[in-house]
Amino acid sequence: MARTMSSVRRGAAELVAPARATPHEFKPLSDIDDQEGLRFYRSGLFLYRRRAAMDGVDPAAVLRAALSEALVHYYPLAGRIVEANPGRKLLVECTGEGAVFVAAESGVAMDELGEVTGPPVPRHEEFLCAADGAYADGGVVGRPLLYFQVTRMRCGGFVWGLQICHCLADAAGVAQFMTAVSEFARGVPGAPTVKPVWARELLSARRPPPRDVATRHHPEYEPVPDADRDKVSPSDALVHRPFFFGRREIAALRALAPPSLASRSSRFDLIAAFMWRCRANALQYAAADAVRVQFVVNARGRGRRSNATPLLPDGYYGNAFAFAVAESAAGELRRRPFAHALRLVVDAKARAMEEGHLQSVAELMAARGRPRFAVARTYVVSDITRSGLDGVDVGWGTPAYGGPATATLATFHVAGRRNGDGEEGIEVPMRLPAPAMERMVAEVARGLGGVDAQAEACLAARL
Repeated sequence: MARTMSSVRRGAAELVAPARATPHEFKPLSDIDDQEGLRFYRSGLFLYRRRAAMDGVDPAAVLRAALSEALVHYYPLAGRIVEANPGRKLLVECTGEGAVFVAAESGVAMDELGEVTGPPVPRHEEFLCAADGAYADGGVVGRPLLYFQVTRMRCGGFVWGLQICHCLADAAGVAQFMTAVSEFARGVPGAPTVKPVWARELLSARRPPPRDVATRHHPEYEPVPDADRDKVSPSDALVHRPFFFGRREIAALRALAPPSLASRSSRFDLIAAFMWRCRANALQYAAADAVRVQFVVNARGRGRRSNATPLLPDGYYGNAFAFAVAESAAGELRRRPFAHALRLVVDAKARAMEEGHLQSVAELMAARGRPRFAVARTYVVSDITRSGLDGVDVGWGTPAYGGPATATLATFHVAGRRNGDGEEGIEVPMRLPAPAMERMVAEVARGLGGVDAQAEACLAARL
């Protein structure tokens, strides 16, 4: 082994090309894909325990071969991004050069990582062959689009690490590609069962852009006033803590809202609104400061319930989401009841789901130089509980954990279990400065307290 880092000995990085010849062509990304805020690498980790039936089988060799086969079908991922001027439009040159692959060995056993239910994964830097966020400043142009590391653990299990350029795929697209790799790893006949679809033109702006491009309000791309008065940044010394929401917590939140509002609020709406309010209070923003919650609204499957033609075909693996944004003065969020925050979240989601909203974002990107979405005084959160990342089976069974490697100022809703009784629910990782985290814990406890009788009654009615 050539390189040592902590407990991991990495082999030399190699390029894995598609197993067979693929077209050499240029494929434009959509105007949702190539926005400034997505020009980075996102990371994921999949933890597999030892399976006796697979003893003697090298997971690195299996996944290397499966990756090569999957890249035949997902050949743009084996290419490189180029930037066209004017307009900074991104295209993928399908060169077939391949993805980076590293095999590694660790002296650590899987059990030493503890029970991993959400990010950050312990020792995650050791399981990624390109450090998380390594290209945040270097950009994505001209670099490999995909990095794999397979780390064999001392116990016979292994960790599969992924870094992928966010411009190529969102969480659902990543899960689709990883599922394809897993099918080849297991020898599924006719793999991949979901055929990849490029079709990025469906989410691209009209050329030339129409004069009335700003027909919709997109606050996510408008700066927050006095952004320098934020109370937290990635450079701060931050502590991590997960918050769990099971049946009782969800019932308690529903009991805090009027029935008409609670009935049209999803679990995500309830938790996102609650955590937004608690976080803003914990960070002690000034009463007049505008604070936001920003979250992802997926466009996949839109139209099926109404029997309309879906916006996107099955197999589309590009970025297919808009950001919904709710905003309130911090003082109003603090003073008014929970229903105020919840109503803002529900209404923001409804606006982002309106017909034509995502196309309007694409037009805005092309017309206004692909602005970066605002993050100052903003709680950014994504729901990945239904992404499928936790079910990727490469022959060793489903992973003990499958999902993001880290959570920074942006966070996720992930499937989790309550310590003690193992109840399934939603886990929300949070990173804040230590004093703010202490206040956050108190805010969450206070917000969920005092409604126990109502919550239990609501829970009993739903069981």
